Amino acid sequence: MHPVFQSSRRDFTFGPWKLSAARTHIMKSAQAERLADELHMPSLPEMMFGDNILRIQHDRGFGIEFNATDALKCVNNCQGMIKVACAEEWQESRSETEHTKEVVKPYDWTYTTDYKGTLLGDTATLKVVPTTEHINTEKLKAREQIMFFEEVLLFEDELHDHGVSSLSVKIRVMPSSFFVLLRFFLRVDGVLIRMNDTRLHHEADKAYMLREYTSRESKISSLKHVPPSLFTEPNEISQYLPIKETICEKLEFPEKLEPKPEASLETMCVKSK
Repeated sequence: MHPVFQSSRRDFTFGPWKLSAARTHIMKSAQAERLADELHMPSLPEMMFGDNILRIQHDRGFGIEFNATDALKCVNNCQGMIKVACAEEWQESRSETEHTKEVVKPYDWTYTTDYKGTLLGDTATLKVVPTTEHINTEKLKAREQIMFFEEVLLFEDELHDHGVSSLSVKIRVMPSSFFVLLRFFLRVDGVLIRMNDTRLHHEADKAYMLREYTSRESKISSLKHVPPSLFTEPNEISQYLPIKETICEKLEFPEKLEPKPEASLETMCVKSK
């Protein structure tokens, strides 16, 4: 007998920051169909966790959060589609009567997203500026107590048994800082592996966060020297995937903080060049 899934929400306070992680059920089909129409997609990922969220919010209202709906808004439905033999079969299996073939044609069936988070705030928001400063990975390797840890799955799809496409986010909080990893992982069997990682790091004594976006990709034919067992292990395969793009940014705190601003959202995707 399978254990009954229990929705959960965990909150943690880190100085002026409230960190919230919510995990709940897969989105119901009627709700998923409505959202798919809004996003101009014939269908959403098989496992779409629309209410799952990781939110990092300052007590003055600004911050950043990670959710599946905003991530899917960054999917490019017009170009960059992966052409494989199974794509047509997969699309036909997903094309219900209410969806026309005209809608299906530009559909990125891999759900590739370059989402980097959704900024929170109205009168006070984080300011995104380019930087040459990198996250100090050596400092993150230091032995430090983990005061809070959570991992949240945002969506996953098995691509009609031809691989996997998934987006998840995890956070760990230490006494001196917190670190977030948002990872999009794509494996199309026999074709390619792609990984888009967004890392976010904030040290308690700094008036900014560092955000690093890295996109890696390789054709399977270029990975003949790598044991196939690693193809299903994102942490192991990443070192074999060439970096295609890196973007380093500072998310600077507002200089003047207005009390209790109403929240508004700004979705952050990578700007196409």
